Amino acid sequence: MKRALLSVSDKTGIIEFAKELSSLGWEIISTGGTHKALEDAGLKVTGISDVTGFPECLDGRVKTLHPAIHAGVLAMRSNPEHMKQLEELKIDTIDMVVVNLYPFKQTILKDGVTRAEAIENIDIGGPTMIRAAAKNYQDVAVIVDPEDYGKIIAEIKENGEVSLDTKFYLSAKVFMHTANYDSLIANYMKKQAGIDTFSDTLTLTYEKVQDMRYGENPHQKAAFYKEIGNTKGLLTNAKQLHGKELSFNNINDMNGALDLLKEFTEPTVVACKHANPCGVASADNIHDAYVKAYTSDPVSIFGGIITANREIDKATAEEISKIFVEIVVAPSFTNEALEILEKKKNIRIMVLENILEKQADDALDIKKVSGGILVQTIDNALYNEEDLKVVTKKAPTEKEMEDLIFALKMVKFTKSNGIAIAKDKRSIGIGPGQVNRIWACQQAIDHGTKELGADSVKGACLASDAFFPFPDCVEECAKAGITAIVTPGGSVNDQLSIDACDKYGIAMVFTGMRHFKH
Repeated sequence: MKRALLSVSDKTGIIEFAKELSSLGWEIISTGGTHKALEDAGLKVTGISDVTGFPECLDGRVKTLHPAIHAGVLAMRSNPEHMKQLEELKIDTIDMVVVNLYPFKQTILKDGVTRAEAIENIDIGGPTMIRAAAKNYQDVAVIVDPEDYGKIIAEIKENGEVSLDTKFYLSAKVFMHTANYDSLIANYMKKQAGIDTFSDTLTLTYEKVQDMRYGENPHQKAAFYKEIGNTKGLLTNAKQLHGKELSFNNINDMNGALDLLKEFTEPTVVACKHANPCGVASADNIHDAYVKAYTSDPVSIFGGIITANREIDKATAEEISKIFVEIVVAPSFTNEALEILEKKKNIRIMVLENILEKQADDALDIKKVSGGILVQTIDNALYNEEDLKVVTKKAPTEKEMEDLIFALKMVKFTKSNGIAIAKDKRSIGIGPGQVNRIWACQQAIDHGTKELGADSVKGACLASDAFFPFPDCVEECAKAGITAIVTPGGSVNDQLSIDACDKYGIAMVFTGMRHFKH
């Protein structure tokens, strides 16, 4: 008679699976809560202690860690010496192991969980048993995923056994499962022990959200994965209410827009294109913020991403519906707003509660490079108040300072070299991703003067993501009528730019904090 050992934390489908095995002539061995659940369902079950001849002990910490179990799992049926030893030891083979592990992830995600609770939910016997079975996959079928129950029963009914290919597939899933499980434990313990984030080895684990039709380009394969942990307010927690499936580029662009949106607490709209901001505005209400953002760059916003940090109402939805946009993201939508937007077949409507919540300061930013990855903590800061320094004879007015900070928020999320110009809490011009700073400066100014009119730039404020290496950007600002500039400072040529600002009566503020974004 074939024997199967069943011991699961997630009991989804286990009773039905055990009934099928039993009807096919398999003996069922089980432990603890699984044993009780199967017996209560009317199944004949052999207790683990009946196999080991030893009681479960230490509050269930020791159940399956016994030679009568592991020898039965690990014995190679094709090895005569193995089989002879089993006979001498009076140990029977175990042909199937069905185990899923203590719910460590669910435990550490609970509010107020203690270290003792977390550690008690580190499974020991389970990983040992499924790794043993996976190693001996030629002879043992090992199942960790309830989704595989149906496939296994179907094969046994059709062929009398589980095929070798399927057993190898199941074995691979085990090592993926235990690697993920151990990564969760390692990262939890690492944080609890205060070990440096950038330790000698880095083990990360993510869960798949969805397969994608393709990546950045149609010839690239792609999938979307999420971090395990608190995702409140983060992109992976957004819920889609309407529209076709999100693409790789949709998600990347949405991420860029949301990162910038989180810098603002007053009603604000951020429009993004190719992960760069193209229209940003704050106002007393979300409708006015949208109109200001739209009119700051009505060309680039077409086909872009719109994010808002307040509920989208009917009036705002009516304005948005006048153009084609890929996605609208907000914490909520009124029923009237949804009725208006859902008339547009291709628009994706996304709800993201807690939209202002940022990632934790110790969250990791990961970039793939050839042969490896670059890892850094995320750029959660904007500036330190004590480091703000007026370096020119003229100090910015209160209004100019307000617009300088607004521009600084924009340029932080603009690809380097980046320049952002703001006026009245509205983007006037953005120069992203140029190979030199003067081109980025000229592009931002040109947009404002040519698209919005020369008066839009006069009296505006400009932010640079890094220092000015030469005074040429100041010269361009003076020509356009820009009255205040904020940069990190730190160039050996800082004084040249300061002197140029003093010459033209422009206020300049240093933050001491660079915001490169590559």
